[in-house]
Amino acid sequence: MHRNLIPALLVGSCLALTACGDANQSVDPDEVTQATTCEYPSDGEPARAVDPPPTSDVPNAGTTSATLHMSAGDVDITLDRSKAPCAVNSFTSLAQQGFYDDTECHRLVDVGIFILQCGDPTATGTGGPGYVMDEEVDPSATYPPGTVAMAKRQSRGTTGSQFFLVWEDTPLPPEYTVIGTMDDAGLEVVVGIAAQGVDAADQTSPIAEARIEAVTLG
Repeated sequence: MHRNLIPALLVGSCLALTACGDANQSVDPDEVTQATTCEYPSDGEPARAVDPPPTSDVPNAGTTSATLHMSAGDVDITLDRSKAPCAVNSFTSLAQQGFYDDTECHRLVDVGIFILQCGDPTATGTGGPGYVMDEEVDPSATYPPGTVAMAKRQSRGTTGSQFFLVWEDTPLPPEYTVIGTMDDAGLEVVVGIAAQGVDAADQTSPIAEARIEAVTLG
């Protein structure tokens, strides 16, 4: 099991996971310079029944958008296919299939790093989509406020469905795939959730309700 794919503190440890139409059509064909091939090897049973994303003709240019309709408010995200085509392809495929709908953001960290972690339908930090993918990381990557990035286990090639929303500048090594950025209003939604702190009982989950009711694309 792979709980807490992002560590509570970044002190000598890795970030870890605590575990519709075709979205490809949202990209202007003129913006796509070439298609990418992605690989999504199997990784156990999915937390919710879902098909793997397509692996061929994956757009690797342009942006598309997604909105997390959260109980605390909407979080609009611009997804960057040029930086992480395979991860964005996976995220949009899962969103289309309702994988993220009615799920709890199960982990809040407000010391050392500043993230709200989501994307596990089981809300245990161990759930995933039944496949993994390689990380798509720029060696100079940073994680400023507004960043949306994918969580992973400690070893490479273990990115799945879980992702994290960065609400304050977060010092992480460049190991986590950045898929996009939140808009200012969405960042304020996440800041509002974080402001209520972490549950003292489990020292993991946010005190505030942080449920993703649905995800829409485009």
